[in-house]
Amino acid sequence: MERPLTKNIRPDGKPVFIKEYESLGGYQSVKKALKMQPKEVTELVKKSNLKGRGGAGFNTGLKWSFVPMEGEFEHKYLVANGDEMEPGTFKDRLLIEGDPHQLIEGMIVTAFAIQADEGYIFIRGEYAYAADVVAKALAEAYEAGYLGSNIMKTGYKFNLHLHTSVGRYICGEETALLNSLEGKRANPRAKPPFPQVSGLFGQPTIVNNIETLCNIPHIINNGVEWYNGLSLTPGDGGTKLFGASGKVKKPGLWELPFGVTLRELLEDYAGGMQDGLKFKGCLPGGASTDFLVAEHLDIKMDYASVAAAGSRLGTGTMIVLDDKTCPVGMVLNLEHFFAQESCGFCTPCREGLPWTEKILRKIEEGKGEMKDLDILQFHTKFMGPGNTFCALAPGAMAPLQSALKYFREDFELHIKEHKCSWK
Repeated sequence: MERPLTKNIRPDGKPVFIKEYESLGGYQSVKKALKMQPKEVTELVKKSNLKGRGGAGFNTGLKWSFVPMEGEFEHKYLVANGDEMEPGTFKDRLLIEGDPHQLIEGMIVTAFAIQADEGYIFIRGEYAYAADVVAKALAEAYEAGYLGSNIMKTGYKFNLHLHTSVGRYICGEETALLNSLEGKRANPRAKPPFPQVSGLFGQPTIVNNIETLCNIPHIINNGVEWYNGLSLTPGDGGTKLFGASGKVKKPGLWELPFGVTLRELLEDYAGGMQDGLKFKGCLPGGASTDFLVAEHLDIKMDYASVAAAGSRLGTGTMIVLDDKTCPVGMVLNLEHFFAQESCGFCTPCREGLPWTEKILRKIEEGKGEMKDLDILQFHTKFMGPGNTFCALAPGAMAPLQSALKYFREDFELHIKEHKCSWK
């Protein structure tokens, strides 16, 4: 099984810096891409079926194609989103701490494809060690001539900067991230215009997830047919970093092909549930996805299959719920997080999330009433897709609405008997 994204990651976690990276074939895709036309690079990535690994799952090359290639612009920007504040998600950290030049190489090729001359690596503030690693790798890339005003003496210019975030979940939304980069409050922007046309400082901008960008060198080096062949399902190119946290025997992160089943991920890689515990459900792609339960264990972990089961693949890093952990308490914990992280820009999110948290806390403390379940159900619609300014509140409602569907008896028991089902 080929694992292009993590093949350089050391067991001891120490980063691979430039001399070793070059000895392993690093920066060959830059040399190859700079001999191509920018549109050729974009078309190659489009045909590769690489989809955004930040959670949205949009075709990456198609996103690039929306950047205007004609006309005069002061700058074009490329931004790597390494905010990674989705609870349960820790995949981008592995890549930037272990193989930072893979990201830089991917960004150089991407920047050439859209003809960007300035770029930013946006990393959450808590990733202090990751920022140090990236800073050293950037300095090495400049010294080696892979970044700057005359990359590899081709005349192509691309400057890349490191930016550490002040740390807000809302920065996972790309326009909120751009506002933060500009030194403004991290509120999402109205769209259109989309960032590809008017993004950072009003200039054409592409924002891609770290894992997404790390795929680019391998597509350029090995081709579309090879890349699509890595996946077990049609329509999803490449491999994916899948993770598992919760009370499993071996929580962790693994690079696997699309199409591996949820059961294989849970049992073969995460080692199954800890002794004395049973699988009750999981959030398959981070905290803002809907629960899947035992009946879904044999679904394929790809975008279409998980969507058909009523959830989202999201970041591919599942949070596992066991039969001795209260789903009411778990959802309360998540809604508390989302309520804190709301930017407060729109009323449904600003007012609805704290209210949802308050009702859940009331139920968890044994003071709930049956009518509270109807109020919670209303909130899942009131803050659903299309009713808020961005996707934060709809994402926050995903675990709640699915918990009400699959674990309703736990909620009712809290109300009727003032306790968890397993106590």
